[in-house]
Amino acid sequence: MKVQIYATSWCGDCRAARKFLDSHGIEYTVIDVDRDRDASAEVVRRVGKRAVPQLVIDGEWFQPYKPGRGLLLEELHQRLGIPRS
Repeated sequence: MKVQIYATSWCGDCRAARKFLDSHGIEYTVIDVDRDRDASAEVVRRVGKRAVPQLVIDGEWFQPYKPGRGLLLEELHQRLGIPRS
């Protein structure tokens, strides 16, 4: 499985998403949209605004949070194939 996370260093939801991936041993590549203008433009093209974090799992884009609600844990477990304990 190939996982990428479009993120920034200052974003709390981005940190939470990376912590989730780390805690489940999921390898991923961070794409910092503050440092990479093309990546920032790609996020806007895909989702209509500069909203991070964005996960790309085997080529499929997924926004792993909902503003005001935080990480979508159930959806993350499902999309990443992580069993709920």
